[in-house]
Amino acid sequence: MITEKSVSLTVLLPAGQLPLDVMETAHHLAKKHGFGIYLSTAQNLRLINVPESDVETVKTTLKKLDVEFKAPGKFPLPRVCVGKGHCNLGITDTDALSHKILDKFSGRKKTKAKFKIAIAACACCCSNPKTTDIGIISTRNGYQLFAGGKGGLSPKVGRRFAKNADDSKILECIETLVDYHDKKTKKKQRMYKLIDAPDFPLTVL
Repeated sequence: MITEKSVSLTVLLPAGQLPLDVMETAHHLAKKHGFGIYLSTAQNLRLINVPESDVETVKTTLKKLDVEFKAPGKFPLPRVCVGKGHCNLGITDTDALSHKILDKFSGRKKTKAKFKIAIAACACCCSNPKTTDIGIISTRNGYQLFAGGKGGLSPKVGRRFAKNADDSKILECIETLVDYHDKKTKKKQRMYKLIDAPDFPLTVL
């Protein structure tokens, strides 16, 4: 018996927000084509076990709702906590900062793989910014920026490279780090492997 191949598709959800029309359409497609739906730890919508023969139909239907799919070279969506207005500890609007980052960087022609960004609205760090390649933490005096963190089997806490920063400074630091990552990386590289290089462009604070 020959079983049809299946694939996974990842629908990108900026700031982890799932529009109701996308949710409804994904649910309808899953029932019609017999695949599963998984909410990933990166806050995206993953469609699993999509029959190979149905992939284009599924993608075409969802693209009508202006969704984007994960693909090599795309700038990573920041992982965020729920933020101010939805959490009584939240200092800043994580959704707003996430969109500022994407507005500035998502148009890059190609971003090399293997780095992630996280934003936390307070020092509780629910989105794990200190164990992320680039992590942003909100404080009463502005943002702190960490780099070089990672999770996994050998977790590492990132080092702080900015404090009391405003939105413009954070965007400037991210640009510096992304440009350096691109320059120093042939294919892909975690940020922690780069931060001890003599020419690393930011200074630990």
